[in-house]
Amino acid sequence: MTKLSAIHSLNLRSILLGAAIILFSTIVRAQAILQDEFVYKNVEGLGSCHAATIVELQNGDLVAAWFAGSEYEGKPDVCIWSSRKPKGSDKWTTPELAADGVFQLGTRDAELGGVNDTIDKASIGPIKTRTTNKFTVPDSELYRKACYNPVLFEMPDGELLLFFKIGKFVQDWTGWLVRSTDGGKTWTDREPLPTGFLGPVKNKPELIGNRLICPSSTEKGGWRIHFEIYDLATKKWKYVGPVDTELKIRTADMLKKDAKPTFIGCIQPSILKLSDGRLQVVCRSQNGKVATSFSSDNGDSWTNVTLLDVPNNQSGLDAVTLRDGRHALIYNNVATEPGQETGPRTPLSIALSTDGINWHHTLTLEDSKIGEYSYPAIIQGKDGNLHCIYTWRRQLIAYKKIALSKLK
Repeated sequence: MTKLSAIHSLNLRSILLGAAIILFSTIVRAQAILQDEFVYKNVEGLGSCHAATIVELQNGDLVAAWFAGSEYEGKPDVCIWSSRKPKGSDKWTTPELAADGVFQLGTRDAELGGVNDTIDKASIGPIKTRTTNKFTVPDSELYRKACYNPVLFEMPDGELLLFFKIGKFVQDWTGWLVRSTDGGKTWTDREPLPTGFLGPVKNKPELIGNRLICPSSTEKGGWRIHFEIYDLATKKWKYVGPVDTELKIRTADMLKKDAKPTFIGCIQPSILKLSDGRLQVVCRSQNGKVATSFSSDNGDSWTNVTLLDVPNNQSGLDAVTLRDGRHALIYNNVATEPGQETGPRTPLSIALSTDGINWHHTLTLEDSKIGEYSYPAIIQGKDGNLHCIYTWRRQLIAYKKIALSKLK
């Protein structure tokens, strides 16, 4: 065989190998994805959406929530919307307004939310709170801020909690809560969390004993994670953190000659429960890799944050500990490049791990250069399968049911 023929043969084998890998991945994806749908389509006022959350209720119903408005994140008409998929149903209910950022001047809520007459009038968007006659003035005298990052959690007694934030921008956030006693069909008026508390900032809390451990973070003066623990017995909140970190160079600084390591900038932790009784969080970071920390005392203290050998594009992720002891991570399987602040929000993938440290990619959910596929949430259903929900190009909320048995 001539050298040229050998090169052609090698190229052919590489092409065939690549094609085989693509074919195998396509077959695995087809077998693993049991349901692939959008939560809604063509709903007036929901032109831009983001940050979905999902929960399976004790009766098997699914409930989802997200923030959405007419144009973009942070616009004052952005509210919290919710939808249900009753057990056995093949479709989601029409989205309904679960919470808004509307205030009446002079009230305690307005004071807590930092609301005055310099912000936007409430009339530019929907008003949920009006349905309960909470306000004593006409709509023309109401004001509003945007809503962000809802998080759902069902309590042992069946009460459904929906945490969310209100603010003109992230650094202005205040934490709020609405409740449902009918599986997400209706929601109470919002109530404030204690001053300085945001609740779970993106990902679901964990109930351990009588304590609801809410993974949270702030972005004022740098990205730092902390935890907010609610004691069901005393009905009191405890603030833990901010958590210290190791020193690393951030991706945005890596190409600078005088770059110096600083604390790991990380937010939006997701809690895992390890086999040895410890808790672990995995977090979005500004360092090109997933950040992590551990607790040996059920969240009262945490080890210094460090980095895992798992790529992160400086975008949100989520994780869940499975009933077989493994862990599932849903994330953008791409790292931010040196010199850049962020990476692309595609592809969107699932990885598995037995120890929370070493992860292997097992399934690609989305892989397109068009738009973004981001801010996912993941839970394990009562039937053992995975429920995943995420932002689809900022236009829709996508939902996928995944056969865990098909993931290796």
